[in-house]
Amino acid sequence: MPDVDLSVIVVNYNTAHLLEEMFKTLNAAAQGLSTQVIIIDNASRDGSVAHIRQHYPEVPLIANDQNVGFGRANNQALPLLKGRQVLLLNTDAFVSADTLRLTMQHLDTHPDVGVLGVRLLGRDGTLQPSCRYFPTPLNVFLTRTGLLPLMPWVHPVDDMSWDHQGVRDCDWVPGCYYLMPKAAVDQVGLFDPRYFLYYEEVDHCRAIKAAGWRVVYFGDTSVVHIGGESAKSDAKLTSSGRQISVLQTESELLYFRKHHGAAGVWAHATLSWVGDAILALKSLLKRRGWLEARGQFKHSQQVWSLFKATDWATQATR
Repeated sequence: MPDVDLSVIVVNYNTAHLLEEMFKTLNAAAQGLSTQVIIIDNASRDGSVAHIRQHYPEVPLIANDQNVGFGRANNQALPLLKGRQVLLLNTDAFVSADTLRLTMQHLDTHPDVGVLGVRLLGRDGTLQPSCRYFPTPLNVFLTRTGLLPLMPWVHPVDDMSWDHQGVRDCDWVPGCYYLMPKAAVDQVGLFDPRYFLYYEEVDHCRAIKAAGWRVVYFGDTSVVHIGGESAKSDAKLTSSGRQISVLQTESELLYFRKHHGAAGVWAHATLSWVGDAILALKSLLKRRGWLEARGQFKHSQQVWSLFKATDWATQATR
């Protein structure tokens, strides 16, 4: 039998300033539960490792000497897990007092649920995308170009037209609060290591569903999620958003090749180039200037460059 109720995996990258609030809310919500917290630090440069060792010496820490990415870092915790349930929790995600109790109870009473996510809110209470449809070449293109109203039967990745109350099955949930029974982790594992950042949980939810489990959005509790704190700490990631865009574009190509085949990834790339042309034309017609239009063509160059660098979306570049 598992030694504890809940194993919590936390991946940290330059967010030492958030750890106190994350631990405070987590510990308050964990009253009455036995928990195991594991931290993986991705070569932070803000003194995170020293901070963790000083303030949380009881917490197992894996200190990487380089940033291995979000998915691979979570995978490093697999041999250490002792809980009957497993939670992936971001350092910038702060749980409500009832979050652990309600969500763990839902897994206990619904043994066919393999992944559970919750309602995500900004600090100002703004609803964030929390209950999502799988991306396809078509819905990504239509959303990006603003043409989705022309095909109302196509589900967008993020449907924000409802209040996000209650519980419902969905395609995938964000990884900032990502709760699983240990049995599902044992059967499916965690993340495909080819995704350095982005699309890990999309891919994982597909694997969970393929193994016969359900993915559920649980809207009866909420988590405050800041978002983007790790990226803000790294000039390489935040420089005009270029590095973030590269990481997202590469993961997108890998995902479409894996789940939609060669034809699907070529369709995605082609629609991406068409979308860039449409957005560039819109910029010119609305007199926003050549600079904005040129940005769309740079995106097309990025897609084509990464398409070749990943050997036509069959392997990661890092």
